[in-house]
Amino acid sequence: MRMWMVNPNDLCAQHLLGEHLEIHMLVSCINQGKKLTGYIDHGLVELDNLESRHSSLVEEMNKRGMNHKTPLQDYVIPEITGRVDVELSKLTLLYRCSNCRKRRDINE
Repeated sequence: MRMWMVNPNDLCAQHLLGEHLEIHMLVSCINQGKKLTGYIDHGLVELDNLESRHSSLVEEMNKRGMNHKTPLQDYVIPEITGRVDVELSKLTLLYRCSNCRKRRDINE
């Protein structure tokens, strides 16, 4: 599971929908009491930003004409929340995904 935390406008549809799904998965894990320390320690999640990030992704999904029908479940933010290196996320996406590269080139 991963939160890219880059501008949602720069994400291709696959990464936009994927991050949205993974936020729902993270909330489910929190509610089940599962440990997320590996994701936190590796800088893959920001658990205190799940709600705001979900809202940003949904806003972008709506701009693209995608249907959103999955509100975020209630959850309690864990004490340790983590931080994502946004610059590293950008570089990783640009390296891995030609569709994200194209979106970034269009949006610059």
